[in-house]
Amino acid sequence: MKNAMPSHARVVVIGGGVVGVSTLYHLARKGWSDVVLIERKELTSGSTWHAAGLLPLFNMSYSVGQIHKYSVALYGALEAETGQDVGLSRVGNIRLATSRDRMDEYRQYAGVARSIGVNVEFLTPEQVAEIWPFAVPDGLVGAIRHPDDGYVQPADLTQALATGARALGASIHRHTSVLSITQKPDDEWVVTTDRGAITCEHVVCATGSFARQTGRMVGLDIPVMPVEHQYIVTEPHPEIVARRAQGDSELAVLRESDGSWYMREERGGLLLGPYEAGAPACYRDGPGADSEYELFQEDLDRLAPHIESAIARVPIFGEVGVKQVYNGAIAYTPDGSPIIGPAWGKRNFWLNEGHSFGITAAGGAGWQLAEWIVEGEPTIDMLGVDPRRFGDYASKAYLAAKNEEAYASVFTIHYPDEERPGARPLRQAPCHDRMKALGAVFGQKFGWERPNFFAPAGTPREDHWSFRRSRWFDAVGAECANVMENVGLLDMTPFAKARLSGPGAQAFLDRIVANRLPGKTGRVGLCHSLSPGGGVHSEFTIQREADDSFYLVSAGGFQRLDHDWIGKHLPRDGSVDFDNLTSAMGVLVIAGPKARMLLERVCADDVSNAALPWLAGIETSIGLAPAKVLRVNFVGELGYEIHHGIEYQNHIFDTLMQAGADLGLAPFGIRAMESMRIEKSYRMVGTEMSIEYPALESGLDRFIRLDKGDFLGREALLRRQAEGLRNLFVTLEVSGHNDADSLGNNPLFSAGEMIGRTTSGAYGFRVGKSLALAMVRPDHAAVGTQMEMDLLGAPCIATVLGESPYDPENARLRA
Repeated sequence: MKNAMPSHARVVVIGGGVVGVSTLYHLARKGWSDVVLIERKELTSGSTWHAAGLLPLFNMSYSVGQIHKYSVALYGALEAETGQDVGLSRVGNIRLATSRDRMDEYRQYAGVARSIGVNVEFLTPEQVAEIWPFAVPDGLVGAIRHPDDGYVQPADLTQALATGARALGASIHRHTSVLSITQKPDDEWVVTTDRGAITCEHVVCATGSFARQTGRMVGLDIPVMPVEHQYIVTEPHPEIVARRAQGDSELAVLRESDGSWYMREERGGLLLGPYEAGAPACYRDGPGADSEYELFQEDLDRLAPHIESAIARVPIFGEVGVKQVYNGAIAYTPDGSPIIGPAWGKRNFWLNEGHSFGITAAGGAGWQLAEWIVEGEPTIDMLGVDPRRFGDYASKAYLAAKNEEAYASVFTIHYPDEERPGARPLRQAPCHDRMKALGAVFGQKFGWERPNFFAPAGTPREDHWSFRRSRWFDAVGAECANVMENVGLLDMTPFAKARLSGPGAQAFLDRIVANRLPGKTGRVGLCHSLSPGGGVHSEFTIQREADDSFYLVSAGGFQRLDHDWIGKHLPRDGSVDFDNLTSAMGVLVIAGPKARMLLERVCADDVSNAALPWLAGIETSIGLAPAKVLRVNFVGELGYEIHHGIEYQNHIFDTLMQAGADLGLAPFGIRAMESMRIEKSYRMVGTEMSIEYPALESGLDRFIRLDKGDFLGREALLRRQAEGLRNLFVTLEVSGHNDADSLGNNPLFSAGEMIGRTTSGAYGFRVGKSLALAMVRPDHAAVGTQMEMDLLGAPCIATVLGESPYDPENARLRA
């Protein structure tokens, strides 16, 4: 008999796969026992039931890596708590490498792993053959092993989590379909099912392949679409059976990264899971109403190259027959990482979707989402999985193209400067073709095309990715030199732009940012909005346009995140108007010692240092076009941002290029900007600034006005300051490596003890040094302090420099 449906709950979780049940379990473990899970069929009847159950700790993402680490630890403890075996087999995991680039990826990953406490071992080809005797070591250059991971039985895991949740007071209602989801004026939600309605404070959407259908109920276009994944289970092999009969341990999970497949033992046989190009997106409009334990027709022809690769590496795989082929839907997002966190534009509606590695991530995803819901923010930086990292450009057609690409790229080498070509170009600034004609090699951010660098005349206009200094290294160096010596032009149209106005605008902004607002009309300030725990959530450049009007600029990749943050804090009395201007406004940056000379030639107004000082702006015209000129930039030179109606961009671009021809004006790209911002010790949200670090740890003292009155995050920041800061921001010079620079997430050591990690790094062409930005223990933050750093397997020395190695007095900036 079905248990009675409650009429009220604190949280309703929709979806009874492992991700939804984990969320329910963690909410109950946080003390919220009045929580309910609704499942349309049986628990695990979606993607969970046909998952292979692998637990790969490997992930290049700092946040996803921590989620996976937590999951594996949790699954090892569940049986003792719940009395239910989850089928955890800690057989370990070996990833093979057949090239130096692959080994570089593993070495970079090893730094991420060490910084979050995950054990990784490096193996020689001979050691691989010893540990995995059926594998042929030919062509291997090495491998890595995670001794602590393996696989789990997904259905058993889900049932154990359900048992744990029920024991803590949560309730689960199976065979219950959600018909509608509506929100009342007081923000409470009403989830109407075929067994009655539940009123609740929060809704968690964990519906897997049904995510887009669930999203449509509340007006959300959720950027999730499944892709078909096949794996093959063979008949038992006599040698494997004999090996186990004599007491040998089960073989580790084997991953041939360069062949794009995984393999493990399965009941005396082998299980092979390829990730092939051409696997189609599926359920584009969602599964049917009767979908349950659903599989698709297998397509072994599509897997043929991977089967051949597997036989070459493990010949016994080709000696037994196929027992069964599974072809089921796995949810994907455009970048392959899940979406975990708040939905945009909806209060108290949460997403835990898009899990392509759902078994591995389920424990950690449920843990962090429960922290977010109950405590107001997660405990680790979740930017890499935040649902708001995608925008409304992620249409159904876009998802099909990008998610198929993400699936096919699971085992590709994930270079730090990787730019995937799928669904591009999409969003283009008007000057795109002009930049292209000048040699631009483009990357993409939030759907926008942006010049990464400019290929010199006579060289191929193509990118080159590496963990070491790439073929574009010299071109970027030339761009930096030109900015330092002459004047450069940078397209920053993807910036997120907005206007806040109205009688309550000043009071509202003063409440959500930690700095004082610009006092005079035209003046500009750098302002940070803190998280409830005192970390940095968002960074805005704010210009006061009038007593009741402010112009806000933030990072293009955080448009939806930042604008949603503002929207959810806006007063509801109509005293503040918010206008998103991102697509309406373009931005061109000019920077370098000749920038003012160029601006004087094209601008109708006085732009002298007295008339337009640092951190000021004017409404003026460039050529014939109206524009807003702000004297700010992110490269540390005399420079200006020219904000303009998008329809005027090409006129302004041409005007600047013609007027600057004899001044050495040349375009530069994002990679040169990155080098120059690191030379200036400029922080970025998601690297040097995050919710994990109190704003004072990030060295933002001059932007945090603790004496200005109350603001969001102030009390938490004061408390964490009183407790003692655990980290401090530093700039490092890295020596000891001739062809690579820190990429971030390199662990730092003193006398063998880890004392911090790098957050960003690049070669500083203007100072002629390899640099890194880092967070270290306060007792290692003094200028001149030396520490050890592993850079792609080579030991390096990192020395603390004074802030802003390039022009520390800001003389060039303020010239």
